[in-house]
Amino acid sequence: MKRFHVHLRVKNLEESINFYSALFNAPASIRKPDYAKWMLEDPKVNFAISTGHEQAGIEHLGIQTDSSEELNQVFAQMEKAKGSVFTEGECTCCYSKSQKSWITDPQGVDWEAFYTHGNATVYGEGRNARPAPEVMEQWRGNDALDAEAN
Repeated sequence: MKRFHVHLRVKNLEESINFYSALFNAPASIRKPDYAKWMLEDPKVNFAISTGHEQAGIEHLGIQTDSSEELNQVFAQMEKAKGSVFTEGECTCCYSKSQKSWITDPQGVDWEAFYTHGNATVYGEGRNARPAPEVMEQWRGNDALDAEAN
């Protein structure tokens, strides 16, 4: 089964987590210093928010699949959409390990098709995986503390 994916850029993570938790009547299933995600069943949507962007609004939309086979079907549909497809392949994005490709719609909105097959401890390395500067500073601080401890 496929799941609709929405990723929004937000200015204030805590305020947004409180808002969407009330709106969805559910707590975030994943919470990080710069990111939160709700895996909702009704409606069936993977809804994510993150900080660290110049402007708030839609980061990207997408279709999440439950298997590699479904992902290949969505990839074929992307090819039919007659846009320029960027095949990212295996990547770490949004604290997850995934396989994905991207396409941009005629309005300039990025769409991803992806299959998630594991968790990650970092925000990511993918096309739209850019952690907030304050989070990078926090990680650098933690790395320095880890180095001092060793």
